[in-house]
Amino acid sequence: MASLLSLYSIPSSRTPLFLHHPSPFKGNVKNLKANPCQFLTVKLEVKRKVGKSGVVVASQASPSSVADSVRFRLDNLGPQPGSRKKAKRKGRGISAGQGGSCGFGMRGQKSRSGPGVMKGFEGGQMPLYRRIPKLRGIAGGMHAGLPNYVPVNLKDIEEAGFQEGEEVSLESLKKKGLINPSGRERKLPLKILGDGELSVKLNVKARAFSASAKEKLEAAGCSITILPGRKKWLKPSVLKNLARAEEYFAKKRAAAEQASS
Repeated sequence: MASLLSLYSIPSSRTPLFLHHPSPFKGNVKNLKANPCQFLTVKLEVKRKVGKSGVVVASQASPSSVADSVRFRLDNLGPQPGSRKKAKRKGRGISAGQGGSCGFGMRGQKSRSGPGVMKGFEGGQMPLYRRIPKLRGIAGGMHAGLPNYVPVNLKDIEEAGFQEGEEVSLESLKKKGLINPSGRERKLPLKILGDGELSVKLNVKARAFSASAKEKLEAAGCSITILPGRKKWLKPSVLKNLARAEEYFAKKRAAAEQASS
């Protein structure tokens, strides 16, 4: 047994059975030192919260790093925590959290599916918005109180400083700064009112004149021009009937004049 052990025993002076490949390095291995990496290392920690679809990306860089933020990419984008709230699932049974009727009660029209009732509905009785009194005119939202003209008094024309023979119209009053219509009033015509007196002769052009304004302008020697209004749109058939009626009455007037002569 001892002889067998002596055969398989390997003396310490001999070379080992597993030989390493020769290395080109010729020096002492003990003198080698670890060379620190010159690149900055950035560690990314991805935290996933249960029940949230967003991903929070936190960056932890070494103190020697210059950039504290992480460059966002498509793989690390997500909403901020708490900005997205999960929708409430109603009508999905008792386990949804709102009970068996999901907060709508047991019976009634408001517990059924569908459009429900209109705003202001009071079960069939006269609602509040129909019980209260209404206001007439512009205060009630009607068109009865809206103005139809841009009014200008004679005293305002006198103070504007018009010279004798000048024209007074909607455009000239705008240039003088006497009126500044805006909104709906920009499409309204001019009307002259009789408050005040006029001492110069002017050529006044307007859509309408009050009775007192017309008398004072004629007394001052001013020329009055009534501008035609915008014609109302009528159907072609109505216009044709009006033309036929005008032709008929014209012939009738002519026959009456001949008979009288």
